[in-house]
Amino acid sequence: MTDRPNTVRQLPLAVVHDCWNRIGVRGDRSCPELEQHIHCRNCPVYSAGAAELLDGDPPPDYLAERTTHFAQPAHIVGVQRRSVVVFRVASEWLSLATSVVAEVANLLPIHSLPHRQNGVVLGLASVRGELLVCLSLGQVLGVESLPPAPREPRSTVYQRLLVIRRDAVRVVCPVDEVHGIHHFQQRDLKEVPTTVARATVAYSTALLSWRGRSVGVLDDELVFYTLARSLG
Repeated sequence: MTDRPNTVRQLPLAVVHDCWNRIGVRGDRSCPELEQHIHCRNCPVYSAGAAELLDGDPPPDYLAERTTHFAQPAHIVGVQRRSVVVFRVASEWLSLATSVVAEVANLLPIHSLPHRQNGVVLGLASVRGELLVCLSLGQVLGVESLPPAPREPRSTVYQRLLVIRRDAVRVVCPVDEVHGIHHFQQRDLKEVPTTVARATVAYSTALLSWRGRSVGVLDDELVFYTLARSLG
């Protein structure tokens, strides 16, 4: 990637209602609208803020500063950055590469299928009008389910559906919580200790430290291979 010196002043933002930085995905995530919109970029308030910023008058020397900025030689930064979607299944914090997570949806009714009560195949779920097979990541990874906890009145933790896709396999999996996208560098990864006896270790390629927790970085190739076998 490229990195240029930032010599450009920010446009005035005082008039913009930037709630996404305070109570949204970049803040404490306490906004009640997140339950419906999942991410601030889907919220009309975010769109209105962007329109207000674009409609504003730039500083008088904006064009000159932009010209100076892009005239600077590009500096190649040799850092390998990756991104994953961090989520929770029961008590386990896990992650999948963003390239295989097509969508995060609200928890929807799951319709059971006759003669498919194998624990992994939960049924069918309709996501944006498309019927997808619903599979249990907990069963695949060997994560024991937790008894339902009483919901706090102002809790912002919601169950979600992960729509995941790799090659010809496109399925949906319920999870207990989704944090969102997390970026990291390759050097941030730690090896999975051989002494750990958790079932998820077999599907994890590394561990990632995140907010004081160890997040398992799942091997998406192995996970999808197991999911495809469950569909057979």
